[in-house]
This record gives sequence, structure tokens and C-alpha cells, in this order.
Amino acid sequence: MAQKKGDNLKAWCEKAAQHASFKSFVQGIRQDFDAVYQAMTSCWSNGQTEGQVNRLKNIKRQMYGRASFELLRRRVLANSA
Repeated sequence: MAQKKGDNLKAWCEKAAQHASFKSFVQGIRQDFDAVYQAMTSCWSNGQTEGQVNRLKNIKRQMYGRASFELLRRRVLANSA
């Protein structure tokens, strides 16, 4: 899995499901197998988007109950420049 070889995902799931500590994790992978397989085989990543969302949430958390939407907007735009 560390090398993102999606072709080995089914075999890995079969092997990991034999261990009690991985059963729940493997069950979650199997429920959405197509999406996990795509993530393992695609060269694309949503890491940049997730980073921006995390940054925005942190700014919102810091300002909660203290300022207006306009100030939040200015802080987000000022930090992205």
C-alpha cells in the first residue's frame, strides 16, 4: 500500500482481513472499494485542496464568535496572497 499499487489491493485486503485488528478497516475499504482502488492507482491527489480546507477551518475556529464574515474573508484572502 505504501507504493500505491492498486493492483495488489484485493490481495492485501484478503491478507489483512485475517488479523483481528484490521477487520474493521478492511470492511470499510470493501464498502467503497472502487474509490479506494482509484485513489491507489491515480496519479492525482486532493492533498492541496485538503490543505486549503484545513487552513480555512483553522482560521474560522480562531475567529469563532469574535468577528464578522467580512473580517474572516479578509483574513483568508490576506493569508493566501
